[in-house]
Amino acid sequence: MTSKAQESDNIQTMEDLLDSAAPMKSLRRGDVIEGIIMRADPDGIFVNIGHKAEGVVPPAEMRTLDAEAMKNLNLGDEIMTLVVRGETADHPAILSIDRAIGEEGWRVLEKALEEEQTLEGKIIGFNRGGAISEVEGVQGFVPMSQLVSVSRAHFARNDQDAQVTTEGAQVDSGVETTDVPKKDPLADDVGKVLQLKVLEVNRGRNRAIFSERQAVQEERDRQKAKLIAELSEGEVRRGVVTGISTFGAFVDLGGADGLIHISELSWNPVNSPEDVVKIGSEIDVFVLRVDAENNKIALSLRRLQPEPWDTINDRYQSGDIVDATVTKLTNFGAFARVQGDGGAVEGLIHISELSSRMVNHPKEVLGEGDEVKVKILRIEADRRRLGLSLKQAEEEYGAEIGFDPEMSAQEAEGSQGAEAEEVQGAEEVQEDEGSEAEEVQGAEESQEAEEDGDKKS
Repeated sequence: MTSKAQESDNIQTMEDLLDSAAPMKSLRRGDVIEGIIMRADPDGIFVNIGHKAEGVVPPAEMRTLDAEAMKNLNLGDEIMTLVVRGETADHPAILSIDRAIGEEGWRVLEKALEEEQTLEGKIIGFNRGGAISEVEGVQGFVPMSQLVSVSRAHFARNDQDAQVTTEGAQVDSGVETTDVPKKDPLADDVGKVLQLKVLEVNRGRNRAIFSERQAVQEERDRQKAKLIAELSEGEVRRGVVTGISTFGAFVDLGGADGLIHISELSWNPVNSPEDVVKIGSEIDVFVLRVDAENNKIALSLRRLQPEPWDTINDRYQSGDIVDATVTKLTNFGAFARVQGDGGAVEGLIHISELSSRMVNHPKEVLGEGDEVKVKILRIEADRRRLGLSLKQAEEEYGAEIGFDPEMSAQEAEGSQGAEAEEVQGAEEVQEDEGSEAEEVQGAEESQEAEEDGDKKS
């Protein structure tokens, strides 16, 4: 009696289990499912996919697994597969690891595009337009314009080599030659791993476009934001010059570039940044400003040296005669730059100090860019003012070399007078020669008249 009751309870329990169990989901072609490896032999890999029979992955559907990957497969490991053919009463389900990797890869790409993620890809080949890369088992294309780690010059050389080869093939000189194989400049880049952003995914057209440039720029922006958070204005950092333009030089401070404006390269005037720095040079720079909002870093090279006004009293004294360059003319005088080893400073030559004669405008005496000698009248370093005199410099410098302006003027007047006398003398000689010519002509006419009279008589 007891055994029958227990058996009845067991039957009821089994029925309950069968009723409560969810129906098995039918397998459809193209479904990506996860299973457990039950065994592996030369016929393939047998996978438990939760159905009556185990699914089979034939050798032809697992070519993406190399020998090392096959060796690492163990019983009980989970594996992702794609249903090639559903289960039937007579045959188990046919599964594919290769197609599962590709299908799952497309899903990863779509998600990466949607969430703007960066993926890792490997270059597997090149064509004339760019690189063919494999990302998550999917082959895609990286246009040449979106490559950073592969130089465009390599593509240009490839085209030139192809053109030379084509032209050479059209020439038949009748002489046997031995072709020397040329190394493909892009061959070394095959297998290179890139960080890529997904630009476009079209599963229907089997199309995937990637960009290394966007991934690199995003990483640099991230590093720059981190660096900006760490930088402090006024500190000194070491960096490498990465670029030069007409307006300054760019310096990599460790993943982020800062700009040294051309005005911050030196205390002296700079015609071109290349006169001060070279690409690849490692230099110390002064952090001038940090703009966290716009992710900009302003640097300075000249701030590492003393400002010229701070040391001007050590280099010059009132009364010194120095070389200067006229930089600007105004109604009240001319500005001139005095340049030395400690840097350049600019001073003013007042209009009253331009010449000993009356001057209505400085342009009557000077022009911008003129190289002149000036005398330092006064130095006001705290106010950054420098008083200069052209007139006094000419007087004193002229005396040193034996130059007398008044004597020079007299000599000039004497020279002009001598020239006038020479001209006048030449005119008088010319008049005398004219008179002599008239006298000769008159004598000849008289002689001819006499000869005519003799003939008549």
